Amino acid sequence: MKFGSVETALAEGAVLAHSVALGAAGRLRKGRVLAADDIAALTGAGIDQVTVARLEAGDVIENDAALALAQALVPDPAGQHLRLTEAFTGRVNLLAQGPGVAVLDVAALEAVNRVHPMITLATVPPFQQMAKGGMVATIKIISYAVPEGALQEACALAQAAIRLAPPKIRSVGLIITDIKGGAGSKGLKAIADRVAAYGLTLSEPQIVPHEEGALSQALLNCDDELILILNGSATSDIDDTAPAAVRLAGGRVERFGMPVDPGNLLFLGSFADHPVIGLPGCARSPALNGADWVLARVICGLGVSDDDIAAMGVGGLLKEIPSRPQPRAAKPRA
Repeated sequence: MKFGSVETALAEGAVLAHSVALGAAGRLRKGRVLAADDIAALTGAGIDQVTVARLEAGDVIENDAALALAQALVPDPAGQHLRLTEAFTGRVNLLAQGPGVAVLDVAALEAVNRVHPMITLATVPPFQQMAKGGMVATIKIISYAVPEGALQEACALAQAAIRLAPPKIRSVGLIITDIKGGAGSKGLKAIADRVAAYGLTLSEPQIVPHEEGALSQALLNCDDELILILNGSATSDIDDTAPAAVRLAGGRVERFGMPVDPGNLLFLGSFADHPVIGLPGCARSPALNGADWVLARVICGLGVSDDDIAAMGVGGLLKEIPSRPQPRAAKPRA
């Protein structure tokens, strides 16, 4: 691609690099392929020089290049649960067709961005929770055209590297344990709203005493595909009341604790082949916390291993919540 200033009379067929005002006749916007009528309008406005980009053999114009890369990333829009927008000014956006979680082949996407500096791709973070219509990624061709060879290389690397994992869980139950003078059902709306964001409705919650026997019986009474437990008293150990109750009911506890703050005191297990998430107390707040990251993956049918949770620590220092009774930073000594 050749870029620079040329005589207006010689600019037909080139791409206008900068918008040009024509006075009463209006304005020609950048990115426009100049036709004979445009040349006449420019000349009539007394403009004898314009800055243009002129494609050379082997160049692919920006909109065609952006669309080609988008189609390589999303060859099956229905199966990948993504929608491609029309190409405009060298940009195509990938939008979520419904709620879900963004699943990214990070290595492939990074490789795409190494091919040519004018071929760019930006995405949300891996496993980002998405609402319907949310932008999962944007492809932008920075220049007005790119070499065909570079585009072909980027498309080969990009094959199906982005998808949206939609919800797989169909029902979510909540068990709240209560202690005298405790929070009771406080935070129920925040948890129901989290579930609603995936198009699901929280089942009628069970409120039971904060005791192993009562909680284990509540688990036995629950037939939802995902069970959430919100304790009246924070879980302090893998053998504390709630994890012990899961085991007493015949379930398993696979993980206690996570390196995300707020959200440290989460536990993850299973009961009757259904996942169980022991929520940290901060889940009573609508603010983002570690439980949101685990909940997103579990609802969308993605496994959560020890390695997955360990990796959440990098970037896991989240915003402080107003309801926390003590700040994380120690007070300076007098």
